[in-house]
Formats: sequence, structure tokens, C-alpha cells
Amino acid sequence: FQPRPSNGLGSNSINTQYSLLLSGATNKAADNPDLVKLVTDAKAAVIADNSTATYKVKPHDVPADAVTSSGSGLDPNISPAYAELQIHRIAEQNNLDVNQVEKLVTDHTTGRTLGFMGEPRVNVLELNTALKALTKS
Repeated sequence: FQPRPSNGLGSNSINTQYSLLLSGATNKAADNPDLVKLVTDAKAAVIADNSTATYKVKPHDVPADAVTSSGSGLDPNISPAYAELQIHRIAEQNNLDVNQVEKLVTDHTTGRTLGFMGEPRVNVLELNTALKALTKS
């Protein structure tokens, strides 16, 4: 499973021995041409990457977190909608039944904190670890 795009404020210019991403929001307005191009290109990539021979992703099915980074630019979670959009690709690439992958996503979806704060989410690292364990057997 793919995470949200990781964007930050730029790269580290002090210690150039390491390639680092500086965490933080870009603060670009929704109508900023650079941001619009990034989102448009990301949406086209999500559609192309997740469409399979038997499943076509429709542009209106692409959730916002598939094409935008979080406020910090780094986020371990994706929405259940973004995870669901990837299910058919994951099933096909791993020779799994779609229902198996759907169950995996459901099992790794966390609801709102205390039942009312935040949004439901799927931890990509935990989901990918479970996927790897499933494909080993």
C-alpha cells in the first residue's frame, strides 16, 4: 500500500551529506498554480497506478489524502477510502483474492479517537507488514 505523498518545506541545505526532507506544510493557497499542478499530476498517477485490467479507478473516487500531503508533510496514516482504492492493485500484484485484501484493510482500520475525534485511518506500515505476512504463507 502506498502512503500519502510526502512533501515538506524543501531539503536540508546545511548538512548536504544526507538527503533530508524538512517537515512542515507548504502553506500554498488552494489556487496556487504549483499546488494545482502537483495535485492534478498526483491524481492522474493514482488513477493510472491503481487501475487494473478488471478495475478502473474513476477520478471522483480519488480521495484528497491520495494527492495531498498532511500538515507536517509526513503521515503514517491514510484514509480507509484511499486504502480501498488500492485493494484491487494489491490483490492482483500479490495473487490474492480481493476479499482477503479487503479484510486486511478492515482489520487495520482504526476509528475515531474516543469515538468522536479525528477521522478513521489506516496505518500504512502496519497494513504492509500484515500484507507481507499474508503473502509469505
